[in-house]
Amino acid sequence: MNAVENTAPGGRLAAALESPIVGMSPWIIFSVVVGPGRFGVAVGLALAMSVALLVTARMLYRGTSLKILEVLDVLFFAALAGIGATSSPGTQRWLETYAGEISNLALVVIAFGSMAVRVPFTVQYGRERVGPEYWKSPEFLHANQVITGVWGAAFLVAAIAGGFGDLVLHNPNNLWTAWIIQIAAIVTALSFTEWYPQVVRSRNRTGEPPPPVRNFLIPLAGLIIPVGVVSLIFDAAASWFGVGLILIGVILARAINKDTEMERSSGGHPRRKRSNWRLR
Repeated sequence: MNAVENTAPGGRLAAALESPIVGMSPWIIFSVVVGPGRFGVAVGLALAMSVALLVTARMLYRGTSLKILEVLDVLFFAALAGIGATSSPGTQRWLETYAGEISNLALVVIAFGSMAVRVPFTVQYGRERVGPEYWKSPEFLHANQVITGVWGAAFLVAAIAGGFGDLVLHNPNNLWTAWIIQIAAIVTALSFTEWYPQVVRSRNRTGEPPPPVRNFLIPLAGLIIPVGVVSLIFDAAASWFGVGLILIGVILARAINKDTEMERSSGGHPRRKRSNWRLR
């Protein structure tokens, strides 16, 4: 069974909806946007995204079952919206400050809870991309456990960073704890979700080289320079620190580009055949 054929009815949109990254997008949006004065906007965007994903997925895949994450997306953000709309001004201020940490911790519970019962939430997305013969494969389950665990860890880091900014620094809008660290954690999980399935496929195909680590590092290296620039613009750290980040980013980018050029000049690896064993 060809994985590409499974996504044919909806084309690229259908393929995107089969990714756990899309299922987590409402949480990512809410975590990044929410803050003092932005609770209503954040929960509105997250709820709208949740409903849109649920409806669109059902239109493209009428015969498939609901994903755990799809349902939890709608229920969680609908509940938050209802609480925000009916609560007192004091409760609303509390939500503006701590709702980001609540949402991050909720996804941590979902991730590690699903792993504990050996049904990591990414499995449901993975099953849309592979044949039934792979569903009970130890490698398939292990790969999804790892990816789900990375997402749980990323949102745990985001929750800790946000909590530190709120409870210790007493500054919910601190550039590092409210934005940079949380975005870096999410970008790391996104990059890993794209890179790790290729590693697993290479292990299961004799003679296929694993993907280079630079494929995982490129998004992270690309984040370092903007962080350094933002740090300088908003005076979020010592000037030498911001300049140092920019220099590190430039050095990493050049090293990665040089490595890529060397591989191309040497002929690179043989073109990989498309595999049925796709996890994302």
